[in-house]
Amino acid sequence: MACAQTGSGKTAAFLIPTIQNLLDNNYQPQPPLSSGYGRGSYGRRQASKPRVVIMCPVRELAIQIQRECWKFTYDTGMRTVCLYGGQKAAEQQAQLNLGCDIVVATPGRLIDFCQREIVDLSEVHTLIMDEADRMLEMGFEEQIRAIVDEFGMLQPGPDGRQTLMVSATFPDNMRLLAADFMYHYLFIAVGVVGSTTSNITQSIKYVQNPDKFNQLLLLLDAADESNLTLVFVETKRGADNLVHFLMDNGYRAQSIHGDRSQQEREAALYSFRMGRTPILIATDVAQRGLDIPHVTHVINFDMPKDIQDYVHRIGRTGRVGNTGYATAFINEQHSGIAPALVEKLREADQEIPEFLTKIASFGGGYGRGGRRGGGGGYGGHNDSRYSAPRKSNRGGGGGGGGWGCDSGW
Repeated sequence: MACAQTGSGKTAAFLIPTIQNLLDNNYQPQPPLSSGYGRGSYGRRQASKPRVVIMCPVRELAIQIQRECWKFTYDTGMRTVCLYGGQKAAEQQAQLNLGCDIVVATPGRLIDFCQREIVDLSEVHTLIMDEADRMLEMGFEEQIRAIVDEFGMLQPGPDGRQTLMVSATFPDNMRLLAADFMYHYLFIAVGVVGSTTSNITQSIKYVQNPDKFNQLLLLLDAADESNLTLVFVETKRGADNLVHFLMDNGYRAQSIHGDRSQQEREAALYSFRMGRTPILIATDVAQRGLDIPHVTHVINFDMPKDIQDYVHRIGRTGRVGNTGYATAFINEQHSGIAPALVEKLREADQEIPEFLTKIASFGGGYGRGGRRGGGGGYGGHNDSRYSAPRKSNRGGGGGGGGWGCDSGW
């Protein structure tokens, strides 16, 4: 079990030794199946027998890991195949039929292929679960257990299967899963478990919900146009609404969320990576594991309910030794996460605003009079440090009216 801060290179840390282990043990490339349709003599099905299986929670992460595998296996003859929902199963089966050493998969598609005898797990010597805590959160535990226990996978042990679990966080249910799947496991932690990296400068701003739109414009106006900015929201509808708002105000933006097709999601990520669309509005589908180079700024337009989601979100910047910026919009509605946020800021030696400490201490009670009194400031203070940002004239005051909280936020 390995735990390290976001952006610290965990993918390379598990891929490079795994690939080297294959090369050190008389590696021979998996040959293509004798029939292009995966059938052997007398019509019996031939199944692909990968040596390595890497499971992860979402298809975007699976595709990214596959690309890293391609880099590290260059000129070795190894083949990596990616299996996930949203793409035709026949296309993925055709790739398996060409030969497969490493499978990168989401649990749903992998168990489907195992049940249909397209994939045979009996020769898997290395099982890797990336972002395993997220897979548990998404309800994949039953499928994961079935994949490990019901399809002939080798048992864990010195002469059997090696199992790796990798993430930036490790809740208690992860440790229980490890006890079932691993043999005399070691827990390796680099840095503080679940912490943020000091390479990210974190800024917490007090912003009431209707003022978020104008505050976002202020941040974008102050940034270099070439900077890549990743903005997190809580809902799919909210992501699309925010894209329309930004485009109406002259910004190039796209959204990525679960209701978009796989082709649309991949196109949005590619356009963002290339800088053609320098603003990406995302739901939690993009908060885990995705390595997008050169993201300068992560903005939590909507704060998550769980502090570990916050850690993963801001970890999309400041990766592999680079620096980055993270901004979060906070008000009294976030009293539940505020104490943990204060602790994370303290761990990373970041500035802790006074208003955040008070929200954390008083459970959001502080400052209500300021909102009712119409003073526009936090708790009725006139000091600009406690004031919600004034509405911009840009775009005809788009922060209110049709773009306000009644628009799906």
